[in-house]
Amino acid sequence: MNSQTLTSDRSVLAGRYRRVRAATEVLAAPLSPEDQCTQSMPDASPTKWHRAHTTWFFETFILVADAPSYRLVDEQYSFLFNSYYEAVGARHTRAERGLLTRPSCDEIAQYRDRVDTAIEDLIQHSSPRTFSAIAPRIELGLHHEQQHQELLLMDIKHALSRNCYQPTYADIASPQAGDSSIPARSPSASARPMKWHSFDGGIVDIGAPSLGFSFDNEGPMHTVLLQPFELADRLTTAAEYIAFIDDGGYDRADLWLADGWNVAKKEQWSAPLYWQRDECEQWTSLTMHGRHRVAGNEPVLHISHYEADAFARWSNARLPTEFEWECAAADAPIEGNLLSIGATDEGTFHPTPANEHDGTQLFGDAWEWTSSAYLPYPRFKTADGALGEYNGKFMSNQIVLRGGSCFTPVDHIRPSYRNFFYPHQRWMASGIRLAHDEQHQR
Repeated sequence: MNSQTLTSDRSVLAGRYRRVRAATEVLAAPLSPEDQCTQSMPDASPTKWHRAHTTWFFETFILVADAPSYRLVDEQYSFLFNSYYEAVGARHTRAERGLLTRPSCDEIAQYRDRVDTAIEDLIQHSSPRTFSAIAPRIELGLHHEQQHQELLLMDIKHALSRNCYQPTYADIASPQAGDSSIPARSPSASARPMKWHSFDGGIVDIGAPSLGFSFDNEGPMHTVLLQPFELADRLTTAAEYIAFIDDGGYDRADLWLADGWNVAKKEQWSAPLYWQRDECEQWTSLTMHGRHRVAGNEPVLHISHYEADAFARWSNARLPTEFEWECAAADAPIEGNLLSIGATDEGTFHPTPANEHDGTQLFGDAWEWTSSAYLPYPRFKTADGALGEYNGKFMSNQIVLRGGSCFTPVDHIRPSYRNFFYPHQRWMASGIRLAHDEQHQR
């Protein structure tokens, strides 16, 4: 984590703490206790677990360390809700989080309330020295919670998809009646034509600036030499991806990386996750608001890196490197279809058509796969202690994604943000942006 934080004012930090913590509860509120306990696959976690784990983070790394009078709510919680922090101790098996019917959702709510009261008291009444020490860790905890807000949404979407009733996630996206579901769109609607932006390349600065919050994997800032390149001015649409499917994209080994081909055949992939054909042989997709016909002008979503790479090769293009993406996004405004709980327009939990954007969809709608392996930047060092396990130990066998999605909190994203997943995963809100070398002849 960047050690220079903007949360030097106690009231500002307390207000942000309340907003972020409340947003998690807003996202969980439409779900029944049964919904909150379910775990649909080992990679996902129950909603109740997300609520408890983010609370455990504040209890463990703030209160236990810096509030001498604080007493643990339940000593078992450290075992139940630790995620991967080896230095903190043993933990419940990740793949069995769905077996935790106890503690109840109500008990987790009480746990959150107890920890929130203690944290806010510590923010307001700690000594200047203690506040200076805890403020960066609280800010880290808030960004950690925002990561789990996105995980909560993508995990519950997967869980609901496995229910034979395919229940609809409650319409909390908009306070106006009738505006909260996905607007009806023509499945045959076309997006604006794709254009290409040219970049000169050269020596560019990569990484988070010294001011403001950033995760440790976003630095240190360093220079990278880029060759001239071109970047598509929007995300790849569902219609463009359907053309890939119709051209036998899932049956052409020449388009696929060997590992991707093996996974696609083993898992019997023939379309993006959540897609299926209806009785009229039209593609439909399960959304957070029910199953809908796939609109051709919307960005394709729930794509693995293997599928994105195969589509790029079929398109006579490639995926951008993470450094090309950051170069293109460095001066772009952070605006787009992002999650903003409490705002007038919170979004639809679904990507929006490219022709509804004035910009280039660099932020929001879908996380964009790059061709870059998730590796440490030059001079990267993990922090001491358990918090040093936050990012560094995952820098192996994963791929970087950039830009945020319709599930990403709007104040959580920035040009230097590095998300990462394994190349076969696709339950997250991931999509495609194409790139070319400048000399490429289209």
